[in-house]
Amino acid sequence: MNNLNQVLSELGISKVRLAKYLGVSRQMLYNYLAQPSLAEWPKEKAMKILCLLGIKEENELANIQVDGAYVIEVESRLNEGVKDSSNREILADLKGFNKKEQEILANIINLLKSKLQDDKTKDTYHMYCYLYHFLQSTETTKELKYILAYLSKSLGFTDPMEFVFNEGQQFIFESIMFSAMTLYNNGGASKSRIADTHKRFVQYIEQKKEEKLSRTQELTAATVQALKELGYTSLTGDNAKEVLDKIAEIQSRGV
Repeated sequence: MNNLNQVLSELGISKVRLAKYLGVSRQMLYNYLAQPSLAEWPKEKAMKILCLLGIKEENELANIQVDGAYVIEVESRLNEGVKDSSNREILADLKGFNKKEQEILANIINLLKSKLQDDKTKDTYHMYCYLYHFLQSTETTKELKYILAYLSKSLGFTDPMEFVFNEGQQFIFESIMFSAMTLYNNGGASKSRIADTHKRFVQYIEQKKEEKLSRTQELTAATVQALKELGYTSLTGDNAKEVLDKIAEIQSRGV
């Protein structure tokens, strides 16, 4: 079993992913790895680990040479195994979506789960919080779609001349993003040189927050006024439409 642990260590496979591949808990995986040989494992699990490593017998472990090609080969099998295992769990909750939609949702969920489970610094958690805010805002801020397209193109996943959104706006946005990223990557934008720009950015955000607060206060005042004029004490499902119509009327007359 020392040979197995050595190979897994050289491959850099996390216990979370390996447990997912085998369909067991991490604690159960640790119990397996503590056994003296694969003969002590459940036969199905032993066969899966042998298949993952591309061998037929445990004694072949000593002959494995972990190089770049072998790592890629094992990673490919591991990814497919984890994907198949996770997809069976996830797809049960994706009824009503077509095949392509199910596949992309399953891939996203699997990736998020895997990275979050492996995170030791909580950077991934904070990154996913920002991602959640990003996704929440895509319907109100069209440029977020252009950011995703730019990243997909710059990372080589998408043809740079593919424009699935507004071509003119996307073309301009990507060109500006490229200029900004070139400046950033070439070290032409030191913190001291752009401090004033960031200060204006902070002021812009604070102004937006104040405007949002002001609108919220105005809406709250209009709601209170509408309830008062209609003789209600609270907003309910039964009077919602009437109250909303009254709010619109109040706002139009500037009360």
